[in-house]
Amino acid sequence: MIKAKKSLGQNFLIDKNIIEKIINSAAIKDKIILEIGPGTGNLTEYILKKNPKKILVIEKDSNLTVDLKNKFNKKITIINEDVLKINETSLFKEKVTVFGNLPYNISTEILSKWIINLKDNFWFDCLVLMFQKEVAERIIAEFNTSNYGRLSIISNWKLNIKKICDIKPESFYPKPKVDSSLLCFYPKKNFVKINDANNLEKVTRIFFNQRRKMLKKPFNQLFNGNQKILNKLRIDLNLRPQNLSLDTYYKLTCEYENLRS
Repeated sequence: MIKAKKSLGQNFLIDKNIIEKIINSAAIKDKIILEIGPGTGNLTEYILKKNPKKILVIEKDSNLTVDLKNKFNKKITIINEDVLKINETSLFKEKVTVFGNLPYNISTEILSKWIINLKDNFWFDCLVLMFQKEVAERIIAEFNTSNYGRLSIISNWKLNIKKICDIKPESFYPKPKVDSSLLCFYPKKNFVKINDANNLEKVTRIFFNQRRKMLKKPFNQLFNGNQKILNKLRIDLNLRPQNLSLDTYYKLTCEYENLRS
């Protein structure tokens, strides 16, 4: 058994039932597939059985890259690189389906990077990604709940998200200390047009910097108490950040951009 590297957040998926659920979550036949962190290739093996047009895998661990080459030969294209340093849009000329058992220590960073850099012409049809359960709950959280926050708002901006299942530690080697969840992300046809996604990141960061405090201070910091915006979006400054809907944050970001244009 290959030894997992703790520094890379490696936990190899070994549960065949979970692997079946993953590959049945999205269309694979005749599609270009991108797999993030294939590890020992257990999921890759099952994807190949579904007859994809092509498989690219991104694996940072050089030792695992050698093992994957030996195991699959020329059946897959292997990129030995850090996924955070790759421009995915440069890899393909058509849309892809992405599978990823993401390293827990950088999972939110990977997702945020993809969303912040996402143009209106999506480079993927579907993302099938595994997260620590606690992170997944923050991603899919609805407003007025304790898990709702920046990650919920940014993730749901351009994407519809569906939870597939929860996964126990026993499905991995070595066993993580936490449960996991499998999520599917699909491009939205309609979403609020924001000129620069970094502005959404900034607005949510300032509002949730003190999530238990009322909205007055962050609103004044961004909008200098602009009463027209309050009236237009019907915002009560006595509320807290988690009480504003997704749509309100997207519209607030548009107002922020308008003030600076």
